[in-house]
Amino acid sequence: MSASAFAQFGSSAVKLGFFSPSAAAGGFIIGYEGAREIDEYFLAGFSLDWYHKTYVDRKLVDDINSSFGSGSINELRAKTTIHDFPIMFSATGRFPVAPRTSLYVTGGIGAEMLIVNFRNFENPDNDEFKVAFDLNWRLGFGSSYELGRNSEIFGEITYHNSAPSWEFEVDNPNGLGKKTFERVFDMSGVMARVGLRFYY
Repeated sequence: MSASAFAQFGSSAVKLGFFSPSAAAGGFIIGYEGAREIDEYFLAGFSLDWYHKTYVDRKLVDDINSSFGSGSINELRAKTTIHDFPIMFSATGRFPVAPRTSLYVTGGIGAEMLIVNFRNFENPDNDEFKVAFDLNWRLGFGSSYELGRNSEIFGEITYHNSAPSWEFEVDNPNGLGKKTFERVFDMSGVMARVGLRFYY
């Protein structure tokens, strides 16, 4: 009875949690979701998330070592800071299991903007800036508990998939022309989040 009261309502949700993409170490992620309930069991809308991390790109270190030889400066060359912004259309299906509790499955598809600060190859003390894009998708499940007529708390586990990338060239120090590298940021991974949703 309680779940059906939300039908045709708009909603806003804030999500906080932990995201562990393949490209970087795990860290904090925050997100916003705006949606409308099509009926008491189906919600559709959009979401925007922000994930930030500074780390050493181990794949790039391996690529540089194999091409030019190993050295501590390669660790500096691979120091990277990323700001990841997935923007998605989302849909959620509810399955009430108790008067105030529901299980749900959720999914989304959209685009991803990755803002990258990285070190210049020839002058590793200098920073460079790049923006990469990719399509993305997401699939997860969770549980929600109604706090009152217009609010609920929830927890969810989600798998996110995307891999923004770009190519760049550097002069080969051995005088053998240019070497092309592809920087792929595999942002695929699992996120675990809790949140608060309001209906209006």
